[in-house]
Amino acid sequence: MRNIKVVVGYDGSDYSGFQYQPNARTIQGELERVLGLIVKEKVTVYGSGRTDAGVHAEGQVINFRTEGSIPIDKLCIAANSLLPPSIVAVEASEVDADFHARYSAKSRLYVYDIGNRDMPSALESRYCWHVSRPLDVEAMKESAKSLVGIHDFYSFACAGRDDGSPVRELMEMAVERRGEHVIVTMRANAFLRSMARIIVGTLVQVGLGTRPGSDVERILQARDRRLAGKTAPAHGLCLKEVQY
Repeated sequence: MRNIKVVVGYDGSDYSGFQYQPNARTIQGELERVLGLIVKEKVTVYGSGRTDAGVHAEGQVINFRTEGSIPIDKLCIAANSLLPPSIVAVEASEVDADFHARYSAKSRLYVYDIGNRDMPSALESRYCWHVSRPLDVEAMKESAKSLVGIHDFYSFACAGRDDGSPVRELMEMAVERRGEHVIVTMRANAFLRSMARIIVGTLVQVGLGTRPGSDVERILQARDRRLAGKTAPAHGLCLKEVQY
């Protein structure tokens, strides 16, 4: 039995998230359909993260097991000839039998793009959250420092959507302005559902001056989702990289 790892990119705009749903179009569903055709058997795809509806990826990692004999250097070519243009198999490799895209991962890197300008951009509307009022990036950056480290992120998770401990390690956190965009970068060992987007929504409130930067640490300690900001829109978020 071969265990195959594939790095995948996708525009999540027209999908109901990564995870398979019987009556909806999903990334996992499309990958299982196409890979099954290629190896001529039913396959189960495991992803490094179950991105929500509308979230994008450049470096999602999947793995699947197969008895199929297709050469590994032909797999991406074959997959991309059958996948919709919004999903691309970037590279493939054979890995050890115990490799699992989700459980073997050491960290995930997410990037959130905020378009901070008076008027929205028609060409960027699927890939960034338009915030028209100027953002105080320095205030956002300073308040974000309290999130770095090992913490209980219950306040920054979608209630009732995760099993197990809400403790995660946020290894890196950066907020920077790039022209008319404010980019929020987060690397963690794992993310709770909607955690990245709730963090961004809260930081934007700090940047707009509607809540003090000191609130972020208070919210973290309170373990109360009601205290955090609104969940930022899905289309600004992209899974950039998974490290093993």
